[in-house]
Amino acid sequence: MELTSVLKQINKSLMACGLIAAVSGCSLMSTPDKSIVEQTNLATKNKPNVIYIIVDDLGIGDIEPYGQQKIRTPNLQKLANEGLTFTQHYAGSTVCAPSRAALMTGLHSGHNQIRGNYELGGFSDEEEFGQLPLTPNTTTLGTVMKQAGYQTALIGKWGLGGPGSYGMPTKQGFDYFFGYMDQKQAHNHYPTHLWKNDQWFALNNEWVNPHQSLPEGVDPYDPQSYQAYLREDFAQERLTQDALRYIKQNKDKPFFLYLAYAGPHAALQAPEEEIDKYNFAETPYGVNTQNRYLPQRRPRAARAAMISHIDQGVGQVQALLKELNLDENTLIIFTSDNGPSKEGGADMEFFDSNGPYRGYKRDLYEGGIRMPTIARWPNKIAQGKTTEHVSAFWDVLPTLADLGGVKLTTKTDGISFLPTLLNKANQKQHDSLYWEFHRPNGFHAQAVRIRDDINGDWKAVRFFKKGQRVNPPVELYNLKQDPSETHNLANLHPDIVKQAEHLMKTSRTPSFMDAWNFDYWPNKDQ
Repeated sequence: MELTSVLKQINKSLMACGLIAAVSGCSLMSTPDKSIVEQTNLATKNKPNVIYIIVDDLGIGDIEPYGQQKIRTPNLQKLANEGLTFTQHYAGSTVCAPSRAALMTGLHSGHNQIRGNYELGGFSDEEEFGQLPLTPNTTTLGTVMKQAGYQTALIGKWGLGGPGSYGMPTKQGFDYFFGYMDQKQAHNHYPTHLWKNDQWFALNNEWVNPHQSLPEGVDPYDPQSYQAYLREDFAQERLTQDALRYIKQNKDKPFFLYLAYAGPHAALQAPEEEIDKYNFAETPYGVNTQNRYLPQRRPRAARAAMISHIDQGVGQVQALLKELNLDENTLIIFTSDNGPSKEGGADMEFFDSNGPYRGYKRDLYEGGIRMPTIARWPNKIAQGKTTEHVSAFWDVLPTLADLGGVKLTTKTDGISFLPTLLNKANQKQHDSLYWEFHRPNGFHAQAVRIRDDINGDWKAVRFFKKGQRVNPPVELYNLKQDPSETHNLANLHPDIVKQAEHLMKTSRTPSFMDAWNFDYWPNKDQ
């Protein structure tokens, strides 16, 4: 679909606003303060600061707290030692934009505005139009935390509205923004620019096409073959330094910092001195024209360095909080937006990036959506504990609303897990969790997790092949007995399959975008 057609469809949906209003709280005639949330606690003096750190394409097996042995993440291990490690926390989706939309809105992908990566524009600076934007007056983590009396900031990757759109972070509840507005720009960790609020912020880098291969005839093992792709101004370090600056600037008032690193998403890039710290046997990436990302002589070491660099940033944030005497009054939550990806030459098997789970990014199997998640709040969250509480990204908004004393007046799909964080006994549970996933080529998938305290939780997955519009076969797994989803039990439990099919039908509302509905195919004649 051409850009003009997409924009016309968006504008038409905004004029009607009926469906979106039902699922996202859209109201073009009212302001967020009056129609979205009601503040129930005006006192802000003793509210804890909240730092929510999300990274991009990090698997549950990629960091030390979940068993990683080849990539050094001592600060995340320290975070886990001093906090609570979740074993069953789920992403909003298995790719970037819909996962982050679920986090922002408290709505799963069956109700969310954004249900897939719908790209506008291209990868060049001149074509930076971003992704399909959130609509005006959407309830977001930003609006909720502002209502609770917080200063709000997003530092990092956004992906829910491009420059000049109504989805820009500063129009969605964030007082301050610094980072990537368009997630396509985040394919390059040495871009020409980031954005500061709504202004272009130049970096000291010349533009490089993030999707190219080595020229024919060059030696892929020669470091000189890669000089044309190297730059100096590493955007992920910019994010860390701006986060530290922001914390210092706002140390005397409660703040909500959404720190969204773009690594270790491809392209696999990091400062050469960081890559040098790892010495693995390597197969260079980028030696044929089929590759989608920048060439990398040492892809294993580069990805490890990207993850270690994030770990260093987390360590710097923790150290600064202690230095400023903010440590005991700050809740930190660390997670990833979806499962790991093989893109850019990443070696998932070498690092065991998805741990014991099946699948990667773009899968609705556990490896694509079960996330490494750690929470730390000294003297509030017990140290060195794990929790099996089943939660998902759409639970974060009601959790932080609960923490901030805000009563939500619009519907979410989430349940506050604040009792779990504080080790309280009154934690409510989900009866089921639902996901749907859509690709531009017409591929659709659904998954549902069903609570069963006696037999072990059930997980059902089904895939709509092109031209298969109704009732594709359901795969069924018992996650308690088979967390790796290797034994399909659908034939043995037709009653559970029927229950799953019912949830897959009733857990969603139609999307205003044709491509995000199960009866849509790009070429209906095939």
